Amino acid sequence: MQINDKSGVQNYLADTKRYDSMAYNRTGKSGVLLPAISIGLWHNFGFVDPIQNGRNILRTAFDLGITHFDLANNYGPPYGSAEENFGTIFNKDFKPYRDELFIATKAGYDMWPGPYGNLGSRKYLISSLDQSLKRMGIDYVDIFYHHRPDPDTPLEETMGALADIVRQGKALYVGISNYGPEDTQKAAEILKSLNVPFILHQARYSMFDRWVEDGLLDTLEKNGVGCIAFSPLAQGLLTDKYLKGIPEGSRASKDLTYLNKENVTTNIEKIQKLNTIAQERGQKLSQMAISWILRQPQVASVLVGASSSNQLKENAKALDNLGFSDEELKLIDKIVS
Repeated sequence: MQINDKSGVQNYLADTKRYDSMAYNRTGKSGVLLPAISIGLWHNFGFVDPIQNGRNILRTAFDLGITHFDLANNYGPPYGSAEENFGTIFNKDFKPYRDELFIATKAGYDMWPGPYGNLGSRKYLISSLDQSLKRMGIDYVDIFYHHRPDPDTPLEETMGALADIVRQGKALYVGISNYGPEDTQKAAEILKSLNVPFILHQARYSMFDRWVEDGLLDTLEKNGVGCIAFSPLAQGLLTDKYLKGIPEGSRASKDLTYLNKENVTTNIEKIQKLNTIAQERGQKLSQMAISWILRQPQVASVLVGASSSNQLKENAKALDNLGFSDEELKLIDKIVS
């Protein structure tokens, strides 16, 4: 919702009914409830993007009851710009609602030159979060993630840094992302010994990318840790965009590393068959793809990106039909296998 101040500038006033229709799921065995759908700022929030569009998306998200905003130090482009733009939007619109928000950021990928701007050292993680807080203009994040495993830094150092970040009051909870089952188990044991609230594992998960089902979800359940899924639409494959091929100007047409023409041509028949199931369910393919992930009890939330407010509203309608018959699940398995 919007109201005008005396100067005619539109100010943001959150919808009073924002909590009426969103589903909230407990995150592992923690006290945290996350919205079933969360908003990720990986794309569409950098300096190359119109900030007013990003502002509109975040306003729409909160009005829908989406309380969880997910960032990382290197989101942009350029690196850091998504956090900086978020800080600008937060200051204008969301400062009064800070205690209703669950804000995340991460560090683990290449961020600045030299030996201390990457991976999982104590030096990098603490320095990165200090920079992130400054860019966003907030005193703490609700959760801070190590973004990917570091094969060379001892896990005790990385987890110890996360523990100290919580003790310093810079994060309330910690998480990890992209870790396999074995390293996740080790991380959980270390953090438990340090009495640090490890509540979330952020993992890539979609109908086309089911690696989390090979041990990770069981490991999370065993340790009382929730899962939050990213790339649920396989970077756009699981939408109606590519049902008839590759549109000009689409991600696949640009042959990006995470989605290229070969991905589409290899999977187009599967996409079309999945779309038929979605239509029979009264859903768009993207909505069914989100619902399909949320059927897993370990999954607390699904992270979606959005290029517009309307796209976000469309994705949120996935919550209107979360149930699957055994026949539907078997047919989906047969198509994607």
